Amino acid sequence: MWIYILLMVALVAADQAIKATIVSHIALGASTSVVPGLLLTNLHNNGAAWSILEGKMSFFYLISVVALVIMGYLLWRLRGKWAYEVGISLMIAGTLGNFIDRVRLGYVVDMFQLDFINFPIFNFADSCLTIGVIFILIGVLRDDSFDK
Repeated sequence: MWIYILLMVALVAADQAIKATIVSHIALGASTSVVPGLLLTNLHNNGAAWSILEGKMSFFYLISVVALVIMGYLLWRLRGKWAYEVGISLMIAGTLGNFIDRVRLGYVVDMFQLDFINFPIFNFADSCLTIGVIFILIGVLRDDSFDK
């Protein structure tokens, strides 16, 4: 279990470091091209993806705490099943990374802009959440206890 705690701490630290670097090097609302199709942008988002529920910080605080409690329980309950453990650890790290921003700043710092598709600007914590869901789906697909 310690490896997953270390993974979560490392991912949250990476998320916060990336956000701090973006805020200190790119002006709010400005963008810089990294590679064709990928821009780094400094955007403050006080909602969720596509800025839905903009300004509903109390809702985000509540849902984050509830989600963290449930995911913590599931991480303990599903121990020994590596895909679930990795997936839930990634999801906890992503939730914590964005929760820290919301509590500390009142908004989430987003920075990755995919110029080649119409997709919301996102951050490292969002990527952890997405990859975590993929690991959980892999776990579900490989879990033979659903066959019974």
